[in-house]
Amino acid sequence: MDWDDVRPKPATGTMVGENLATLSVAELEARIKDLEKEIERVRAELDAKRRHEDAASAVFKR
Repeated sequence: MDWDDVRPKPATGTMVGENLATLSVAELEARIKDLEKEIERVRAELDAKRRHEDAASAVFKR
């Protein structure tokens, strides 16, 4: 067994709380774009869950 297969792979991409002092202007701008995309993705999931809850509430509150 190879231990490289067992160890978790390091995370790639934007990490919350990461030290920003070492990043360039271009890297910071790219980070903002990545975070904005993630915010949109989370909001879409939140909206879908709220719609689902509303639909379930409508069925059971007859």
